[in-house]
Amino acid sequence: MKILITGTAGFIGFHLANALLAEGHTITGIDNINDYYDPQLKRDRLKNAVKRYDFHQMDLADREGILKLFREGQFDYVVHLAAQAGVRYSLTNPQAYVDANITGFLNILEACRAHPVKHLVYASSSSVYGKNTEMPFSVAHNVDHPVSLYAASKKSNELMAHTYSHLFQMPATGLRFFTVYGPWGRPDMALFLFTKAILAGKPIQVFNEGQMMRDFTYVDDIVEGIKRVMLKPAVPNALWTGKDPDPATSDVPHRTYNIGRGQPVRLLDFIAALEKTLGMTAEKQMFPMQPGDVPATWADTEALEQDTGYKPGTSVEEGIKRFVEWYRGYYG
Repeated sequence: MKILITGTAGFIGFHLANALLAEGHTITGIDNINDYYDPQLKRDRLKNAVKRYDFHQMDLADREGILKLFREGQFDYVVHLAAQAGVRYSLTNPQAYVDANITGFLNILEACRAHPVKHLVYASSSSVYGKNTEMPFSVAHNVDHPVSLYAASKKSNELMAHTYSHLFQMPATGLRFFTVYGPWGRPDMALFLFTKAILAGKPIQVFNEGQMMRDFTYVDDIVEGIKRVMLKPAVPNALWTGKDPDPATSDVPHRTYNIGRGQPVRLLDFIAALEKTLGMTAEKQMFPMQPGDVPATWADTEALEQDTGYKPGTSVEEGIKRFVEWYRGYYG
C-alpha cells in the first residue's frame, strides 16, 4: 500500500513509519523538523528508520506543496500525525497551534478531497475531554468544554473532518491518544523530563502534588491501534439519528476512537516505577496543577475493541523499562 504519514520525524510518526516499512508498504513521510524540541532528536529518528523511504521536509502550511505531494503520490491511505503538541506551550505560543493544527489540517483535508484516499486517519487527543469528569472517558461523551488551546485545536480537527466526510463522503477517523510514552519519546513529556533529571541528580517538578492520574499508553500499542483502524475505513452508522446523536459516529463516514491502556496510574506511582527501574530516588519539588491541565484521564476503549479486536496491554513497568534502556543507550 502507498501510505502518507505526516510527522514522521515525530515520536509516534517515527514508530508508525518503521512498523509499516517492516511490513513492506511504500511510505512517504513529511515533517517540518521545527525547534519546538531538539531537532537533532528528530533527525536521528529519521536516520534510524528501518529502511529508507520518501521523506520531504515541508510545512503543513505549504498548501501548494501539500497538493503537489498528493497529486504525485496517489496515496491509498493518509495518517495525519503532524501537529503542534503540548498543553503548556499553547499558553505562550497560541499562533503555532492555529498555523499547524487548524490551517495545516485544512490543507490535508483539501488535498484528500482533491486526490481521494481510501481512509484519512488523524491524531486527536484525550485533552478534548476537557472539563468532563465522568470516568472513564468515552467517545460517547460530550467534549465541548476544552481547557487549553491545544485541546480546542484537536476538537476543531474532529469537527473539520466530520464536515468533509459530510460534504464529500470522505472516510475519516479521529484517534484520541492517551499520554503516549516510550523509546524515542518527546523531551517535553514527563517520563523524559524525570529520567533526565534523576540521572543528572537534579530535582523533578511534580505538578498537582503528584496526585494527577494519567492513562499512560506505550507507543507500540498506539501504533498497533493506528494500523488496525487504518484498514477499517469509517462508514456511516445506519442507526445514527440527529434526534439522539451519538458523538462517536455519524450518518456519514466519520468516527472517533480512544486509544489508551484503560488503566490510569497516579503520577507518584509512575515516578516510583521509574525510580525502581533506575535504581535511584528522585528529589521531588511539589507544585500545584498548571493552567490547561486536567486532574485525570482514563480511556474507555470498548469501541476500539469491538471494531478492531484490539486493546492496548503493555504495562507501565515494562514500558518504562524499555524507555530507560533506550535513553541510556541514546545518551550514553
